[in-house]
Amino acid sequence: MGLHQVHETSVGLRDFQFQRLNELLLFASRFNKFYKEKLDGIPLPIKDFQDLKRLPFTTKKELAKDQMDFPPFGRNHTYPVENYIRYHQTSGTTGRPLKVLDTRKSWDWWIQCWVEVLKSAGVTRADRCYLAFSFGPFIGFWAAYEGIQRLGALAIPGGSMSSEERLNSMIQNSATVLLCTPSYALHLAEVAEKIGVDIQNSSIQKIITAGEPGGSIPSVRKQIENLFGAKLYDHVGMTEMGAYGYSCREQNGLHVNEKEFIVEIIDPETLEHVKPGEKGELVLTNLGRYGYPMIRYRTGDIVIYQENPCPCGNPYQFLPGGLVGRADDMVVIRGVNIYPTSIEAIIREFPEIKEFRIIYYTEHEMDQMKVQIEGPENVVESLARLLRVRLGLRIEVERVEDGSLTRFEMKARRIIDKRKNKSKVT
Repeated sequence: MGLHQVHETSVGLRDFQFQRLNELLLFASRFNKFYKEKLDGIPLPIKDFQDLKRLPFTTKKELAKDQMDFPPFGRNHTYPVENYIRYHQTSGTTGRPLKVLDTRKSWDWWIQCWVEVLKSAGVTRADRCYLAFSFGPFIGFWAAYEGIQRLGALAIPGGSMSSEERLNSMIQNSATVLLCTPSYALHLAEVAEKIGVDIQNSSIQKIITAGEPGGSIPSVRKQIENLFGAKLYDHVGMTEMGAYGYSCREQNGLHVNEKEFIVEIIDPETLEHVKPGEKGELVLTNLGRYGYPMIRYRTGDIVIYQENPCPCGNPYQFLPGGLVGRADDMVVIRGVNIYPTSIEAIIREFPEIKEFRIIYYTEHEMDQMKVQIEGPENVVESLARLLRVRLGLRIEVERVEDGSLTRFEMKARRIIDKRKNKSKVT
């Protein structure tokens, strides 16, 4: 089943979007307890972007609270739980992952959104696609894997292989497309050099990156392309929202798939729509995920509003430079969303740790993270293991001399940010 078809004009697209939006609103207000409460008393239909302002925003914070109040999945499921076939989760929300369920039809929508991502990168049935992701609750791997199959290309999973094993598998199977995070692409190139694999002259022709903003950073993109001798295409999506954005041949930003998502860009303070050329927070509404709808979802991502379409000819909303920042204190480390409070919550499970410090730094133009602790040597490995289990990320844990870290009487300042252009203590 393909995505909805729509006449490619601005007027035709808007009419199509709001028709689908109203169908979703009527359905969600009847059968979805979370949105039934949020939409109560709001007059329908919604005819345009001015009317859209009548609808309340949805935030990750309230979704997380809803799941705590109504465990384990919260109320944002439109059908009985027995109707759902897929479970995925986010990471980093105050130490508790956000649980997301999909019905068969909603998952079908997810897969087809990924097909659009693949097509935008020029992937065809003739390609052999290597997925350098681990099996787990991370949604991107699964949706990409099935999207490749639906497109008719060959999907080669990297699973739990080591980097060296993945490189050998890519070479032996003559993979033409690599899917991974930008950080991991750089790491693979580093490993390839160490073991004598000529990755620059390999069969890889395209790289599709996801999970972190590096793929839209020109210097990072250029470095990866030079290392692999391949062209890089960026993609952006969210577990709770869908696979909504992709780059094109111009490689200077991201397009939003407006057939399946309504785009708004707001001032995070005034909550009003920004003007062309201004930065604002990206707000999205998914139109085809009835099992887990997201209506006016504040993504927390900062983008630039551009009124004119991309030179490539794609009529959909173009975000120059892709995601240019965050509206909060979240950082993305190797594709995983990390909040300082989630790190502290895990550290505090070890009473023998007397003090700690979090250090952000830049390596190979990508954000990295290290945790320093005062405590016994035997807790280092235990903490690192728990961080990896809870957050799905390997974080370096370093034991420092007792008494070497600052103690605080007032507000603690345990974060040292050494990233480029961001050096500060918070």
